[in-house]
Amino acid sequence: MERIPILQMGKLLLVTIQIDMEDQTAVRLQDDLASRIEATGATGLLLDVSALEVVDSFIGRMLVSISDIAKIMGARAVVVGIQPAVAITLVELGLSLQGVTTALNVEKGMAMLSASGPGQRIG
Repeated sequence: MERIPILQMGKLLLVTIQIDMEDQTAVRLQDDLASRIEATGATGLLLDVSALEVVDSFIGRMLVSISDIAKIMGARAVVVGIQPAVAITLVELGLSLQGVTTALNVEKGMAMLSASGPGQRIG
């Protein structure tokens, strides 16, 4: 099972998913992110999924879970780079990613995280 790297940039964590995510990998990422948020005191999480070409209902639910876990732990989460085909698939599966803040790309996601000060909610 592969591990997805989590990079720290100041008080932000950056995750770029560049592999096809299997269920076990997604669960491992969720656990790793929760641990890293706690260990680093991160206030923001940018999750780049632009390389994902296929997303099933489990992976869609994991994106929501990761975002919810980050929020509960005091970090703002932004998912960026959802491909058009993935967005269509998620909608067809009935997964609107409710409660998940999204941005078109990394630049816009970073701007969203930077624009909201400590303790402010985005999205």
